[in-house]
Amino acid sequence: MILYPAIDLKDGACVRLLRGEMSQATVFNTDPGEQARQFQDQGFEWLHLVDLNGAFEGRPVNAEAVDRILASVSMPVQLGGGIRDLKTIGMWLERGVRRVILGTIALRDPALVKDACRAFPGKVAVGIDAREGFVAVSGWAETSNIKALDLALKFEDSGVAAIIYTDINRDGAMAGVNVEATSDLAFHLTTPVIASGGVSSIDDLRALKTEEHTGIEGVICGRALYDGRIDPAEALALLSAPAVPSEAK
Repeated sequence: MILYPAIDLKDGACVRLLRGEMSQATVFNTDPGEQARQFQDQGFEWLHLVDLNGAFEGRPVNAEAVDRILASVSMPVQLGGGIRDLKTIGMWLERGVRRVILGTIALRDPALVKDACRAFPGKVAVGIDAREGFVAVSGWAETSNIKALDLALKFEDSGVAAIIYTDINRDGAMAGVNVEATSDLAFHLTTPVIASGGVSSIDDLRALKTEEHTGIEGVICGRALYDGRIDPAEALALLSAPAVPSEAK
């Protein structure tokens, strides 16, 4: 299972939000490139980036900060936030992003996601952010009447590299990851699932690890890494261990 350290970019700085509220941002580092290097030096193999301003505005905003990060590390980077057309996807991939994450547009234009998967095989993930089980979009400012599983099922067999599932009510709140909802989603899909939102301790990672057999391929962690609640070496050792065999999937 892959552990993705998260860098959320707001006005060029590394921040963490509380339950997706832009007004509830804590700045952890004003140098995104330096933060990315720290994560690479700690042994992480992937980096998860979100352009928060871009998610709200529907277009890339923190491109300069993303470029600094890409220039600072050699590990692959996945990026979401404000990516809503094929041109923008191509632009980010050309700049060195390994995988783009489509969120709002996945709800509003599923056909575009499928076109993107055909145009950029293996380089497109779908971000499904849920509030009380229903998909939220536009930087979590709007909640739809579409259930997370129903949206995810639209992309089965489309070539989506992963579904990144976030429980908004847990995100940044250190309230613990929603293992049940994440594993239930993964169990019903053939597409790999990456868990996100609420990871606060090594016990959360251990709980997710026991559900790896359902199809949970990775987990994103932010605040708990920044404030030291999770030790990178311990977490990486735990998640890199062999999966527990199961007949569940």
